[in-house]
Amino acid sequence: MAPSRRQISGRSPLVNPQRQITAFFGKSASSSSPSPSPLSNKKTPKSIPNPSSPSPPLPSQKTPKSNPKHLSDPPARSPSPGPATPSPVHPKLKKPLLVIGQTPSPPLSAQITYGDEVVGKQVRVYWPLDKNWYDGSVTSYHKVEGKHVVEYDDGEEESLDLGKEKIEWVVAEKSGERFKRLRRGASAFRRVVTDDEDDDDVEMGNVEEEKEDKSDVDDSSDEDWGKNMGKEVCESEEDDVELDDENEMDHVEEKDEETPKANRVSKPDSRKRKTSEAAKSGAVKRTRTDKEATLKGFKASVVEPAKKIEEADRVVVKGLDDNALDGDALARFGARESEKFRFLGVDRRDAKRRRPTDEDYDPRTLYLPPDFVKRLTGGQRQWWEFKSKHMDKVVFFKMGKFYELFEMDAHVGAKELDLQYMKGEQPHCGFPEKNFSVNIEKLVKKGYRVLVVEQTETPDQLERRRKEKGSKDKVVKREICAVVTRGTLTEGEMLLTNPDASYLMALTEGERLTDQKAEHRFGVCLVDVATKKIILGQFEDDQDCSALSCILSEIRPVEIIKPANVLSYATERTIVRYTRNPLINNLVPLSEFWDAEKTIHEVGIFYKRISCQPSSAHSSEGRILGDRSLNDEIGSSFLPKMLSELATGDKDGSLALSALGGAIYYLRQAFLDESLLRFAKFESLPYCDFSNSTEKQHMVLDAAALENLEIFENSRNGGFSGTLYAQLNQCVTASGKRLLKTWLARPLYNPELIKERQDAVAILRGENLAYSLEFRKALSRLPDMERLIARIFSSIEASGRNGDKVVLYEDVAKKQLQEFISTLRGCETMAEACSSLREILKHEKSRRLLHLLTPGQSLPDISPSIKYFKDAFDWVEAHTSGRVVPHEGADEEYDLTCKTVKDLESSLTKHLKEQRKLLGDASINYVTVGKDEYLLEVPESLSGSVPQDYELCSSKKGVFRYWTPTIKKLLKELSQAKSEKESALKSISQRLIGRFCKHQENWRQLVSATAELDVLISLAFASDAYEGVRCRPVISGSTFDDVPHLSATGLGHPVLRGDSLGRGSFVPNNVKIGGSKQASFILLTGPNMGGKSTLLRQVCLAVILAQIGADVPAESFELSPVDRIFVRMGAKDHIMAGQSTFLTELSETAVMLSSATQNSLVVLDELGRGTATSDGQAIAESVLEHFIDKVQCRGMFSTHYHRLSMDYQANPKVSLCHMACQVGEGRGGVEEVTFLYRLTKGACPKSYGVNVARLAGLPDYVLERAVIKSQEFEALYGKNHRKEDRKLAEMIRKIMRSVASDSDYSTSLSELHYKTNTFLRLTN
Repeated sequence: MAPSRRQISGRSPLVNPQRQITAFFGKSASSSSPSPSPLSNKKTPKSIPNPSSPSPPLPSQKTPKSNPKHLSDPPARSPSPGPATPSPVHPKLKKPLLVIGQTPSPPLSAQITYGDEVVGKQVRVYWPLDKNWYDGSVTSYHKVEGKHVVEYDDGEEESLDLGKEKIEWVVAEKSGERFKRLRRGASAFRRVVTDDEDDDDVEMGNVEEEKEDKSDVDDSSDEDWGKNMGKEVCESEEDDVELDDENEMDHVEEKDEETPKANRVSKPDSRKRKTSEAAKSGAVKRTRTDKEATLKGFKASVVEPAKKIEEADRVVVKGLDDNALDGDALARFGARESEKFRFLGVDRRDAKRRRPTDEDYDPRTLYLPPDFVKRLTGGQRQWWEFKSKHMDKVVFFKMGKFYELFEMDAHVGAKELDLQYMKGEQPHCGFPEKNFSVNIEKLVKKGYRVLVVEQTETPDQLERRRKEKGSKDKVVKREICAVVTRGTLTEGEMLLTNPDASYLMALTEGERLTDQKAEHRFGVCLVDVATKKIILGQFEDDQDCSALSCILSEIRPVEIIKPANVLSYATERTIVRYTRNPLINNLVPLSEFWDAEKTIHEVGIFYKRISCQPSSAHSSEGRILGDRSLNDEIGSSFLPKMLSELATGDKDGSLALSALGGAIYYLRQAFLDESLLRFAKFESLPYCDFSNSTEKQHMVLDAAALENLEIFENSRNGGFSGTLYAQLNQCVTASGKRLLKTWLARPLYNPELIKERQDAVAILRGENLAYSLEFRKALSRLPDMERLIARIFSSIEASGRNGDKVVLYEDVAKKQLQEFISTLRGCETMAEACSSLREILKHEKSRRLLHLLTPGQSLPDISPSIKYFKDAFDWVEAHTSGRVVPHEGADEEYDLTCKTVKDLESSLTKHLKEQRKLLGDASINYVTVGKDEYLLEVPESLSGSVPQDYELCSSKKGVFRYWTPTIKKLLKELSQAKSEKESALKSISQRLIGRFCKHQENWRQLVSATAELDVLISLAFASDAYEGVRCRPVISGSTFDDVPHLSATGLGHPVLRGDSLGRGSFVPNNVKIGGSKQASFILLTGPNMGGKSTLLRQVCLAVILAQIGADVPAESFELSPVDRIFVRMGAKDHIMAGQSTFLTELSETAVMLSSATQNSLVVLDELGRGTATSDGQAIAESVLEHFIDKVQCRGMFSTHYHRLSMDYQANPKVSLCHMACQVGEGRGGVEEVTFLYRLTKGACPKSYGVNVARLAGLPDYVLERAVIKSQEFEALYGKNHRKEDRKLAEMIRKIMRSVASDSDYSTSLSELHYKTNTFLRLTN
């Protein structure tokens, strides 16, 4: 079976213009001290191609091999006088290689014969039609036929005349493992064909693009590519390649041998026979092979994304032996890398020469041996300088119009980006500048860190620098301009289409205060770089880190920053348990992960600096101008309000500020700190210690509740399908989707706020449905406006890739302008949509909608700003041309230059009139000849009247052309004025964006208001998907005397539907919990699979729906607000966190016992089942007793411990219920149970587990035996046991009566009285 061709990205083998890139890591053939290649060092033999070309085989025959000249016997190796046929580990070579040996090889015309002496030797045979080498061994020799039998590694045998075959002898004792031979037609090796005569490379791709690139040579042409290249062989200039767009490559057709599909492959020799039809149809194509294949025990280096926090926590950088390459790359690069880069393997050290076994070893850096550095060219040395300091990152190295990946990074590009390796023994691939966003996003999404190295100097600037300053540099300057990770990604189309926030989380931990019960104190900083949002928090936590786990479950940070060796073991374990493989960054405490004082100092300096800049935009939180005499030297008076309060306020915020410092330091390395701080939107984390909220505003959903109720992630694959979020998500804006997640994670608790939201949802449907649909239709066409606006804010910062010195060939200014115009159009669309929705307020009353839709309140009045930008320039023309030509009055600077130009042109016109009058000829006029403008054209007849100070510039028959002194003066001024006008025109877009950024708070408020309206409409529409009826919940305000209650009639499930279950409609139920006349707890029993867990979940989901303001799938629903939902459900372990199933169960229960209040809702599903029946029942009863008697909260407790039902049947605080079923006799005495899924009063006598075993398909004999065993257990521990209990209870009553009648009994009898009374309560 022919292997499929891998998709390629951004490359094509066009010739010539990229020769410098091709040779960047190549080595000169004319090196002063040449040495053999790695293969030569290991005495790997080379073959001599046979110039003859036998006729093609018949189609019906097996593909035979051609008959090239043979090689000499291994013991007598010698240099070959001709070019060598490439082996699987060599590219095409244009010059002969030196082969270590003792005797010269025979002439090409000589015929060497082999006999018994080669039997048992390892041999490599070349198959021309497959264009591959296959390994095998000589097993026998037939003297009569003169042929040897070769057995290949795949088991096939072939009889060959070795003297007529192209072969290589393998010295087994020195070459290690042999190459495995794959089936013919499915080769793992690259298609490499020897070209004996024709040195022209195959030309592929777009011809016009080739011409363009030939005329615009790579900027790195100044590099000293050929100097001191070391051991490798430099390819000839004809072997150069050029990069091309992947889309063009995908459509290049293979035409016999003229244009082979494989990239960077030489044109086959015209003398070689044609490939078979199978080969023409793509049977022989490049493929990947077993990644575990090794060459001499060597595995090549690839930087891999972190898979586990433990690995990332150590900032492990993959070494050369960590990841195996595929067979093709291994064959090409394996031997070279194992031989040349020993300092990456066993001899590895960090920049301070510490070994991996040393305590302070830093795997992010690498020590480069001096002898290795000496052999490098200037370009190579520059690359290794960057790479050696960032071994944990993939380096995108800019060379002209292309980003190049070398050495170990090239393997990542080939593996993850489907880039093609370029020619040469050095791993090397790349892609054009226009594919930067796509490729960097692909790598980052897969967990890689990317270091972007840009050119900051052109070859012309380098040449000037060398002349003016006497510099000896031969390489253009390059600088690090970005470090891109999951948490710092700001580029890419996927970022604008994926609404999920990518939070970067900085976390630190302080010492526990001795006078408090809290086990942990945390400082948290959450940063969404894409929206410029910073959330700060500081809080105390219990020993299980419940609050931290809640944050991690809700936020799911993609990257975590923490101080090295500071967090406790429990905290580290919590990070492992409640995250999804984030990148982990350990910073050095104090020097990198700043403390509060250092943070205030650094941030204060920045805000002071931007405050001193004229007309600078600042943080949306605003700056406070306090007493400048206090700490003014560090700019603390210029801090945003929230930071200033944390720095100088009464409440301690030192840990939160330290977390902010860690985040700022990390983002500074990525060149994102200034753009983030300038436009940061600071928020406080709910429930943090310094929160201004004096009373509860939100319900708490901890990590267990979010997971067990499947709010955001389902339990099957962690996706959205089947979750409450997926059910409610009808939003059409990205910011709306993010806001809906926030609402679900933190439902409202204040009854008045819930009612306001309910009013808004009710108004947005029914009679006003048309307005809502029109609003959604307008917004559905918009991109992610919140992120797009933040990107516009960033564009005015001249840092990173936006730096002034960065050399970019893509029209970045045009792209930014187009994004700016898209942002303006989006803001205009949002404003218009809100204006049209405002019509509903004429007939309906809703405080929340009135606030959201009234300009000047939550909705800003952006009409003046939009009008200014519409009057300033033509949006359509600017979007098409990429250039802003402002209308008159739009820009004062540009208008001034236009007026100057116009005045000078008027002066020239006035001067023309004066010259006509002076010379007395009205035909005199201005003309332009070439670049000379305003030439005064005078008839030849008037030449004698021309003043002497006129300068004759040109003439033609009948006329002379002059410049007068006045014209020359005015032209000089006009040239300067036009230059100033052009300069003003180029910077007009930046000034317009600057003006846009001044009103940043208005744009953000507009997005926020639009997002909330979008979510409200989504809630209104989502209820239509409920099965059955729906209702508006009645939220009763809680007073001191009120007893918490929950009452639902005909309650359905908001997510599950009958059609999805495949068995009719979902069965609704009536549920009543709490209140003055109702039990506060439901003790739920019933058969296995009877619907107990489903009922528990639907009650919890209904409460959440009610408190976010949505409708509930029920006939009626009344609720007093719930402050927190506790859920213990399902059997699962947390092995990564070191917790068994039972420990996980009890850990979640412990949080409930310590944190539940009277207004909480507790849901326990089969507590205690993870241990022995006696222990489990004892724990379950003790927990239930605590909630009923001490906490007195609402709750539901499902169990299979039927003894609990007996114990609580007389307790008015507990309502005994079960899920109804019908039981019938089945075959072999096995009961057949029909589930009714109806909540019914009373306890269920059995769980009918054998019935589930029957449904699961257990054999009948097992089921029948289980029935017998069940009856025996019931006889032993059931009815008979209960009869004995009653007899014992009667006896104890007599004792109690006698004890109570005599007051002189001792204390011991009083204790007996108490114990027996307790026993009676348990047995009744």
